[in-house]
Amino acid sequence: MKSVLRYFILFIGLILAGCSSDKVKVGLLIHSLDKERWENDQKYFIEYVNELGGKVLVAVADNDEQKQIQQAQDLLKRKIRTLVVIPVNQYSAASIVDLAHNRSVPVISYDRLINNSRVDYYVSTDNIKIGEMQARYMMNLVPEGNYALIGGSEYDNNSRMLYLGQINILQPYIERGDIFLVYRKFTKFWSEDEGYQMAKECLDQNNNQVDAIIAGNDAIAYGVLRVLKERGLEKKIAVAGMDADLRNIREIVKGNQSMTVYKPIKTMASTAAQISVKLARGEKIEDCNSRVSNGSWLVPSVLLDALPVYKDNIEQTVVAEGYLTEKEIYK
Repeated sequence: MKSVLRYFILFIGLILAGCSSDKVKVGLLIHSLDKERWENDQKYFIEYVNELGGKVLVAVADNDEQKQIQQAQDLLKRKIRTLVVIPVNQYSAASIVDLAHNRSVPVISYDRLINNSRVDYYVSTDNIKIGEMQARYMMNLVPEGNYALIGGSEYDNNSRMLYLGQINILQPYIERGDIFLVYRKFTKFWSEDEGYQMAKECLDQNNNQVDAIIAGNDAIAYGVLRVLKERGLEKKIAVAGMDADLRNIREIVKGNQSMTVYKPIKTMASTAAQISVKLARGEKIEDCNSRVSNGSWLVPSVLLDALPVYKDNIEQTVVAEGYLTEKEIYK
């Protein structure tokens, strides 16, 4: 009987050992957690990888590109099988791709495309369409007047894509003389403080005569709103953002911000998790619906649809998606 029990324990041990070895390691490099949105991406990605039987090793670079490169080296030494990167700098991150490929580790660029590299996959939304979405909404709201564009990071490919989308819509109205582009600048870090400083500069240069401000994201938009409130201009200047941050949704409810854009980050995180675990296990990837040029090659990509969010559709968008609750928004 003891012999049978011993063999049974050994058998269970072998099964557990097999399960343990099947738990593939996935590296996740995050540029920063200084925005509410990225904390959610991290949370959902880890949850989905865990559900798929993997394990996530995370490193956060605090917007330091050299630190992120060192973190990549550290994760690679820990035998990760796939590396997911949200780059600090879209250009210098190409060296991260090289480091990973030298160890036969595939790289997924998450929501920020790494340029001039042979990055293996890209998971994001169509940012040109998002820029068009922002500009189209604002043109319907403010068909004439002075417009300002305060873009995202100059180091981030998404900023260029958003700008291209915005100009696609605005240019015909600019040429016709319906609107005037009186201010246009990119930030360095997509930050609220930069949005605040640039909005002050914009309003000072134009004697407060600005009718619409399109911000690269909701952090920048919140900085814009701070300036408008200081000058008693809230509700008088239309403001657009992106990311559907909770505090900005509350400002939309109050009528201070006109709109934002919700990126389906649960689906984005789930897609990146599935691709990363499949790659780690040597399985074929069939999920890509597009290819995006990064200056080096056409990167196999999954581009998801984003949703415009404004006062009248909050319940049908961010609430229906399970991203925010009515209790959080209307408390």
